Amino acid sequence: MELESSVPPEVLHQFGLPYNIRVSPLGTGHIHTTLLVQSAAPQKVLQRINTSVFRHPEAIAHNLRVVGAYLAQHHPGYFFLNPLPTRTGGAVATDNQQQVWRLLPFVADSVTLQEIESPEQAYEAARGFGEFARNLDGLHPAELQPTIRRFHDLSWRYEQFETALAQTEPSLARLAKNEIASAQAFQPLVHEYEGLIRSGRLPLRVTHNDTKINNVLFDRLTGRVKCVIDLDTLMPGYFIYDLGDLVRTCVCPVSEDETDLSKITIRTDVYDALVAGYLEPMADRLTEDEKKTIPFAGKMMTYIMALRFLADHLNGNVYYKVKHPLHNLERARNQLALLTKLA
Repeated sequence: MELESSVPPEVLHQFGLPYNIRVSPLGTGHIHTTLLVQSAAPQKVLQRINTSVFRHPEAIAHNLRVVGAYLAQHHPGYFFLNPLPTRTGGAVATDNQQQVWRLLPFVADSVTLQEIESPEQAYEAARGFGEFARNLDGLHPAELQPTIRRFHDLSWRYEQFETALAQTEPSLARLAKNEIASAQAFQPLVHEYEGLIRSGRLPLRVTHNDTKINNVLFDRLTGRVKCVIDLDTLMPGYFIYDLGDLVRTCVCPVSEDETDLSKITIRTDVYDALVAGYLEPMADRLTEDEKKTIPFAGKMMTYIMALRFLADHLNGNVYYKVKHPLHNLERARNQLALLTKLA
């Protein structure tokens, strides 16, 4: 669907774009508003950042600036999607309603995938994220700022679940009785996570933190990864976050919205391909202690999402977009079923 520009004129002015541009929706993301600027040559991508989720867009801009400069110096041939500056050299534009916008290059001859169809695709996607991590291995994590604090902190997510459970309406708790019991039964994973962090066995790294299949662009002709995208959560983290989210989102043949739990299975060939693909560039960078935690990674990230969906149900669906009142409960049930398979 092609639209007349609904972008505020002050934003167009700041980026030096003509007022008569035509835009169309791009992608399937649930956080930002993403538009393809069709009438510009070359084409560009314009995004309105969701500041309800990312409350410190200046931290995103800082991290992208630091990472872009590091890669340009140390890996000049690596394709990193740097945002385009405003006319005054700024990273973002702000409209009269204090909404924050950014402009990105459009990557020609590229495609995104919404699901993994083969072990070969899984391997290539994981290799792309692993190459990204390897190229940033020399950048000290302290150079970056957290864009969402404690984003993948399993201890924090369990505390949020407990708080939601203590404060929820009794009717919501009754509906989620089985899911609450299941979530509590997996609490030993929290203790395992806390032990790993306290022991120092997992070094802090620069991590992507949102390694879904649709966050890499594939070359339309070769099928190879062209670049990693959706870099808002680029910040300090642990490698299990990135490998774990790849496992969580790729090993099951159905999405987290599937309500038929009999369809939730583990594609072992895809799992093996993900691990092998990620390790191809990262094997000599990960410590032996890190490699021992590979089986824990997928379980931890799946548990986090189960807790987040369940907590949002108990809170009355205040964070995630839902299609009906029980949507988050269904998602939690789905992720708990997947976690049971992974465990």
